[in-house]
Amino acid sequence: MTRDEIFAALGLDESCSGGFDGHWLGSGADLEVRSPIDGARLATVRQVTEAEYDRVAERAHAAFLEWRKVPAPKRGELVRRLGDRLRAHKHALGALVTLEMGKIRAEGEGEVQEMIDICDFANGLSRQLYGLTMQSERPDHHMREQWHPLGVVGVVTAFNFPAAVWSWNAALAAVCGDATLWKPSSATPLTAIAVTKLAAEVCRECDADPAIFSLVIGRGSDVGDRLLHDARIPLVSATGSCRVGKRVAEVVGKRLGRTILELGGNNAIIVTPYANLGLAVPSIVFGAVGTAGQRCTSTRRIIVHRSMSDTLVDRLVRAYRGVRIGDPMADGTLMGPLVNHAAVDALLEARRRVQEEGGRILYGGERLEGPEYPGGLYVTPCIAAAENHYAIVQEETFAPILYVLEYGDAANSPFDAIDDLEEAVRLHNAVPQGLSSAIFTDNVREAEYFVSHRGSDCGIANVNIGTSGAEIGGAFGGEKETGGGRESGSDSWKAYMRRQTNTVNWSTELPLAQGLEFGVE
Repeated sequence: MTRDEIFAALGLDESCSGGFDGHWLGSGADLEVRSPIDGARLATVRQVTEAEYDRVAERAHAAFLEWRKVPAPKRGELVRRLGDRLRAHKHALGALVTLEMGKIRAEGEGEVQEMIDICDFANGLSRQLYGLTMQSERPDHHMREQWHPLGVVGVVTAFNFPAAVWSWNAALAAVCGDATLWKPSSATPLTAIAVTKLAAEVCRECDADPAIFSLVIGRGSDVGDRLLHDARIPLVSATGSCRVGKRVAEVVGKRLGRTILELGGNNAIIVTPYANLGLAVPSIVFGAVGTAGQRCTSTRRIIVHRSMSDTLVDRLVRAYRGVRIGDPMADGTLMGPLVNHAAVDALLEARRRVQEEGGRILYGGERLEGPEYPGGLYVTPCIAAAENHYAIVQEETFAPILYVLEYGDAANSPFDAIDDLEEAVRLHNAVPQGLSSAIFTDNVREAEYFVSHRGSDCGIANVNIGTSGAEIGGAFGGEKETGGGRESGSDSWKAYMRRQTNTVNWSTELPLAQGLEFGVE
């Protein structure tokens, strides 16, 4: 699809308003949006001012007060229809994600499919917002626990998943009776506008206030900061770097608000002598090269047993040489551009630093130039031999650079090498981040050790699959500097609600708990 075809299918114009409170608004500074594919101008977005932010936030709160009155299964029906609307626009919306962010077409459409899946999940969830009943120690009393709608949820998303992360939050929040106020990345505002337009259409068809899905596009220094300080926003769900997450936690925590933080990852795969390399190699390549290494779950480190390090590296280098880099809109492309020049600079700087600290470049890490790489944002993915203690390895570089680390004794037999796994796990856990992790092994002892309390310290720990490509049915998130938040599946819905414990006395007496006697007539 061409840009004009995408815009026509999604109701976008060359000049778009960046705020939505049931009506479109925006009188702030213009934001020029360019495609990382070739640097071409896509559109201009009129950002919201601080005063307009306040108007949107107030309308979102008013919408919440009405939306919470709607029975949860009816709220689920609206989200089901949103999923159907996304199905109808999957091709165009996926193409817009590619055009604006740079990920390949398969990944763009896969992101929209993830939105559809979470809408289906949330619809079913709308009939399962279960509380508990508990036994009271007092006669003729009963106790129960309920979950009530919380309020307006602030959703701050990053450029790399410009649509899916919103849906993880917005679909669950909607069935829980909340409204959402979305602040997307300024690098990918058009996707947010297109999604909000689709959501508004569905709301109007269901006679619901479209302001339950509100939008503010503006600079983080004013609009974003205002959102963090806003007492009308009891919960802020933020995806981004660890540095940004610490700022969010500090500001929101100071006003005793809640946060869901999905921050950096420094994800590793352990490859043991029992690994099936036919599974491990493509998983590593997809994890490290997919989305040009710009996923929070991208594979950053490989921890491989010395007895098979050379074999694995040889196969990885051959696979990397076969990665087709270029226009992400074209069939057969496996890796598109990085999002901007800062990302390219970060890759080149990481390549320089790992060599400065004593590592070796095994493949790639160069800027690609020429007419087939317009815009200057194309690179070759990099593989480097390194040590886990290097400062650059301890950091997350949001680009396609993969560090190969070794563990164990190369002379050990596979049976003896099981004892080396403790060293591999120690290396694995010795980074500040704790999002996603994986081990490749056909040995049940190694697999169970890795997912035990003595194994991976990450929020996600996989066996014989890679670090990226999480399904929506499981809770998504990580530990340590990754922030501790959980989104998407399992019981993540509880974060979007407030818990209430009820005790009901249906007797004619007033006994106190713990047998306390107070003696008032």
